[in-house]
Amino acid sequence: MQMHNTLKVSGRYKYFEKGEGVPLLILHGLMGGLSNFDGVASHFPSMGYKVIIPELPIYDLPLLKTNVKEFAIYVRDLISHLGLKEVVLIGNSLGGHIGLLHTKLFPEKVKGLLITGSSGLYENSMGESYPKRENYEYIKKKTEDVFYDPKVATKEVVDDVFKTVNDRKKLIKILAIAKSAIRHNMAKELPKITTPIGIIWGKQDAVTPPKVGEEFNKLLPNSTLFWIDKCGHAPMMEHPDTFNEYMTDWLAANNM
Repeated sequence: MQMHNTLKVSGRYKYFEKGEGVPLLILHGLMGGLSNFDGVASHFPSMGYKVIIPELPIYDLPLLKTNVKEFAIYVRDLISHLGLKEVVLIGNSLGGHIGLLHTKLFPEKVKGLLITGSSGLYENSMGESYPKRENYEYIKKKTEDVFYDPKVATKEVVDDVFKTVNDRKKLIKILAIAKSAIRHNMAKELPKITTPIGIIWGKQDAVTPPKVGEEFNKLLPNSTLFWIDKCGHAPMMEHPDTFNEYMTDWLAANNM
């Protein structure tokens, strides 16, 4: 699905939108693109949901505003710009962290939140400065490590990461966000979030290891944890059908 060719532009927002019904607002990760959620975007519109995937302003905000809290505010502003009453947020990696903070700060419009490989408690590679970023093989290996099956890191995916980390302006923003994510540890805030939370985790996630998923489940009072085997940091990419199945079960169990 070529999402970039079908993005809507409204005010300062760019987003993919498909379907009608309960809005599923998807938040991509730091190095992740909208297409990471192809499986969700092609499945849920036929199930009575409206899938919305905004392009997060990872590289567009001033440096001092390039942090998790500003992204959470951006999501709040987008929700009100689109006139949405209640949304289900879905976030991978940094997107999960933004979703958690948004749900903590602005719970009134969040019906539920689904996180997968989320930062916010601990992440292995956050804050890394990509010391050998000019070395394509090094970047290829780092990208493959995100997945259980290295083949998921296609040439297109690796090329995209390589190009991004070798763009100085983008790299500065990436490092600023990574530092902000480490600073904004949510361990103390999670027990106060009473919104229903679904947690889908890869059993072989090397970036946010399985114990992180368990910790989220322990600290969040209203959460359900699903495991996917032979799966790394991006379950919706490696096992889209299983991911959709668990997400469907969780949505149904919480009447969403």
